[in-house]
Amino acid sequence: MKRSILAVFLLCTTMAVQAQEQEQETVNAYFTTSEMPDMMKFLPGPPDSTSVAFMNDVARYYWGKEMRKDPERAAEATRDAVYGLPTILAEFEEAFGMKISAEETPEIYKVLLEGTATCDSICTIPKATYMRRRPFMVFNEATLYPEDEPALRKNGSYPSGHTLLGWSAALLMSEINPDHATEILARGYRYGENRLVVGAHWQSDTDAARLAASAAYARLHTSERFLEQMKKARAEYKALTEVPTAVRSAKIVSMNASDGAAYTLQGTPADDNTHGVVIKNHQKVLRK
Repeated sequence: MKRSILAVFLLCTTMAVQAQEQEQETVNAYFTTSEMPDMMKFLPGPPDSTSVAFMNDVARYYWGKEMRKDPERAAEATRDAVYGLPTILAEFEEAFGMKISAEETPEIYKVLLEGTATCDSICTIPKATYMRRRPFMVFNEATLYPEDEPALRKNGSYPSGHTLLGWSAALLMSEINPDHATEILARGYRYGENRLVVGAHWQSDTDAARLAASAAYARLHTSERFLEQMKKARAEYKALTEVPTAVRSAKIVSMNASDGAAYTLQGTPADDNTHGVVIKNHQKVLRK
């Protein structure tokens, strides 16, 4: 048993290293796996196959199959199946209200990259210990994303790594942009729920993952380095979304102007000799 757990642990570690090398990104986690809360001690294991909880797992599996009949939901679940931060950034962009990238929002990107990687490590030991069989394996049926099936067969189902990633990302994004917390958390919840639609996870896998993500998220807040990076991320978001008072005033004045009148960022009228950024027809225009 110990050899089996070690083999799975080494496989997961190798896959993570390979993925990291492919992305050519250095992830400096805030805590190691051993420094994270121990899921084996604060959460029960997966439900026994004779339990009422497992009956609920089975019922929810059939619910997921039913949801596949909705083309939009099936398409979303298939997109969500591609594990990784790039998928999170693309799928959560609408809820967050802004495109996030290493180039355009480096501070936000950094805290999400390192924050989610740290949270992910909380599930390393229980996944390797329980090695729970996934729904598509138990029912011998195909998933919505068959490309993943060979790897998933070698990786424990409990808790759901996808759900943990989605929920920890949603918590982090909600802290950066609290005004959109409802939309972000709704998308984060659906991201985990889509694992049932795909057929890769049981309901209890996703439930445990959200609890684990919340525990990991709390642990993040004991890191001074994380708190400093989150501060930078929030400042970056504010700088990119906050409209200066002078600009707002200029837009209000220009609404009543005729013939496309232009105004400076201070709200004063601009003439043909005014250079720099001006407001014209409710748009910022650069005059050289």
